[in-house]
Amino acid sequence: MEKQIAFTGILSNKAQENPDFFNWNRVKLRYCDGASFTGDSENKAAGLQFRGQRIWLAAMDDLMSKGMRHAHQALLSGCSAGGLASILHCDEFRDFFPRTTRVKCLSDAGLFLDAVDVSGGHTLRNLYSGVVGLQGVQNNLPRICTNHLDPTSCFFPQNIIRQVRTPLFILNAAYDSWQIQSSLAPPSADPHGHWHDCRLNHAKCSASQIRFLQGFRNQVLKAVRGFSMSKQNGLFINSCFAHCQTERQDTWFADDSPVVGNKAIAIAVGDWYFDRSGIKIVDCPYPCDKTCHNLVFQRA
Repeated sequence: MEKQIAFTGILSNKAQENPDFFNWNRVKLRYCDGASFTGDSENKAAGLQFRGQRIWLAAMDDLMSKGMRHAHQALLSGCSAGGLASILHCDEFRDFFPRTTRVKCLSDAGLFLDAVDVSGGHTLRNLYSGVVGLQGVQNNLPRICTNHLDPTSCFFPQNIIRQVRTPLFILNAAYDSWQIQSSLAPPSADPHGHWHDCRLNHAKCSASQIRFLQGFRNQVLKAVRGFSMSKQNGLFINSCFAHCQTERQDTWFADDSPVVGNKAIAIAVGDWYFDRSGIKIVDCPYPCDKTCHNLVFQRA
């Protein structure tokens, strides 16, 4: 874990890079517990402790004591596993503050879907099931979900985003590159390597593979349908092969950053946070968006 990291994108302190949040107090909470700050279990025999939930609470306690309790505005954001954490902990975060504080949450690339992989299996559900079981996550998941669904289902954002009381913004690429590589078409679900090239570079995908990925986009849109009906929530789904767009300067706010309907991600998030306008942005399907910063990976 590096001793120093650059604060870019939504963490930048330059107005020209981060127009709405540059002069905020900005904190990055480093993450290494493996369950989006929800684990709380111990295996004495193996000498293992999973303490994500306690780490989260200790960090919040520390920040509140350093002055965060006096904030007039707060935004809990995160990308990938941190994007899931910002969904799972959103209402908890809200409740640290007085009602007079404007508190909202932003999930970037945290919309991990309970999807069927290319072999017909459930790669991500199996992974999540192991994490939830190993780390004793179920006690730290929203009760409104666990009282009618199994704990693994309640670790998937599609089953909890509608119940989040606090205003929430979901930013996600429709063709999330991490999910393509690790959930939809991982090597374990693709023993003959039919997806190898497509997995690393969307330009190498066949017509039938693109059809499969369009099906995934449809599942993304279905997962946010009810959520997006709430006036207080924000949505930005762009048709890119990307993963994490808030902390990279080139995707957050730059001369050539991704836009949908001429609106960059930074402006969309700012408009929503400050109630300048409602934001429910869904891109047309691939390949219509020419502003994407698509990720291409080297052959492994």
